[in-house]
Amino acid sequence: MNLSVPRRAAALAAVTAMALAGFTGATANAAPSAPSAAAAAPDIPLANVKQHLTDLQAIATANGGNRAHGRPGYKASIDFVKAKLDAAGFTTSIQQFTSSGATGYNLIADWPGGDPNQVLMAGAHLDSVSSGAGINDNGSGSAAVLETALAVSRANLQPTKHLRFGWWGAEELGLVGSKYYVNQLPSTERSKFSGYLNFDMIGSPNPGYFVYDDDPTIEQTFKSYFAGIGVPTEIETEGDGRSDHASFKNVGIPVGGLFTGASRVKSSAQVQKWGGTATAFDRCYHSSCDTTSNINDTALDRNSDAVAHAIWTLSAGTTTPPTGTVFENTADVSIPDNGAAVTSTVNVTGITGNAPSNLAVDVNIVHTYRGDLVVDLVAPDGSVYNLHNRSGGSADNIVQTYTVNASSEVANGAWKLRAQDRAAIDTGYINSFKLTFP
Repeated sequence: MNLSVPRRAAALAAVTAMALAGFTGATANAAPSAPSAAAAAPDIPLANVKQHLTDLQAIATANGGNRAHGRPGYKASIDFVKAKLDAAGFTTSIQQFTSSGATGYNLIADWPGGDPNQVLMAGAHLDSVSSGAGINDNGSGSAAVLETALAVSRANLQPTKHLRFGWWGAEELGLVGSKYYVNQLPSTERSKFSGYLNFDMIGSPNPGYFVYDDDPTIEQTFKSYFAGIGVPTEIETEGDGRSDHASFKNVGIPVGGLFTGASRVKSSAQVQKWGGTATAFDRCYHSSCDTTSNINDTALDRNSDAVAHAIWTLSAGTTTPPTGTVFENTADVSIPDNGAAVTSTVNVTGITGNAPSNLAVDVNIVHTYRGDLVVDLVAPDGSVYNLHNRSGGSADNIVQTYTVNASSEVANGAWKLRAQDRAAIDTGYINSFKLTFP
């Protein structure tokens, strides 16, 4: 199954188009500069990811029905993943720790090359709870990270940054393995991390599409990818601080990641947005029924591709996260077909004086045809800055960062992103609107 291929090119174009362009006045048009070249990530074969899940299920079945910390099924899982990576040319190491009177294991895999002073790491916890095989929680994240690592090998990727992958033990006992790994890192090594990406439950059977609201660059990379394939996202809140990214975040390492939901109930609005039913995102969360039948193939495929996209994108250069004070509205605002303009609003407070001459405006709009859209930034006093005026050819979606010279505007107040569809037979919505004051 290859659900994400048709829009992969659009997703890549959306992200690589995120360059800055200037304004000269309140009525000037903003024209983003030409996108920089970037290698496209390969499609991650869903069949390969599902085969890893089948293998993890078989390991659990042969070892008392689970892959929990301190149980033989967990060590067998570590050995299984390590063998795949060793054969693919990774340098692997197993890190041992003790928790609850039992030996635990982390698996670390480094891809040769890349700047050792810029480390991009992706990881997932490999342990299950004792009550089941843990195929969604967290075979799904573990398998997607594994297959992405194998795709790095198949492509003989030579990224600018050094790539590292990790599979954590005893996450279900309180993030024990990832905490141990981070605590063993000298401060000089921690400072070399450009980011850590976490993937915990990305194939939930009644899925949502959640993006961690942490590092702005990592967050936008994921949001832009999903906008490019026409899938709306929401900020992840259910698992905030409850998975291994917290271990890295707590020592100052930039983090981000994906999640498809656990025991919370999908709301009616989320059902309308993503389909499914108004029941738990994963009815088998931490239960014996978390088996290979507890996976949504579409969600697993999309998220696996997003993992690869982030690895390829974020390892390719030395892009630094934007700095400054950020105000963002992530609530979806539907844009009516050939109808009246709609607005997404952010209320700016606490900024002294006027807006800067380099106000960053991040626009994320999912729309059938960008050539039918007019998009403006409206300042608190009503001044209009045109961002997009029915141009851009047939490409759908607008995922763009603009720079606005808004130095004549008072900073504090209600700033609006205004969008209007000027033609028929189109659908879309404002996915997010963000202002960054340097």
